[in-house]
Amino acid sequence: YENPWTIPNILSMARMGLAPVLGYLIVEENFNVALGVFVLAGITDLLDGFIARNWANQKSALGSALDPLADKILISVLYVSLTCANLIPVSLTSMIILRDVALIAAVFYVRYKTLSPPRTLSRYFNPCYATAQLKPTFISKMNTAVQLILVAASLAAPVFNYVDSIYLQTLWCITAFTTVTSAYSYYHYGRKTVQVINNK
Repeated sequence: YENPWTIPNILSMARMGLAPVLGYLIVEENFNVALGVFVLAGITDLLDGFIARNWANQKSALGSALDPLADKILISVLYVSLTCANLIPVSLTSMIILRDVALIAAVFYVRYKTLSPPRTLSRYFNPCYATAQLKPTFISKMNTAVQLILVAASLAAPVFNYVDSIYLQTLWCITAFTTVTSAYSYYHYGRKTVQVINNK
């Protein structure tokens, strides 16, 4: 049983809140403001990780799931909206969304399996009951970084006029490769990425 209201968790929730704002700005083709809001979201990501690593009382099992979940929600919204704006291909976005949906489903399954009886809805969705800590694989962290680099590059493309750049298209291929490799790493090392806290 832990306090869910830590600074890193609040920052992760703020990042989730920024996702629809970014999506709206991109669809409306307000790329200058969208780029600024994206930088703000990136700062919250850096801060929550830094605080969780350096202050033990700010680290939580909930945060180990909330931080990557916030990243996945933000990335999914960004890729869908950038695809709507014709800045990222549909095939790449579909690949990323499918991977993230599978990972989120796996998180819900792990939560159910590690929650001690009685498994009621109120206990299942109560963030104070910590049951498992998630440890992303190295390639998954690299994939998230590559995906965010592509988002930043794609957002900046219409602002700095390099939408048809070969470097941007190369980045699409690199992102596709790391996405597939990351999905396989979770499949292969699945059990090693979950540390059960309480399985009584």
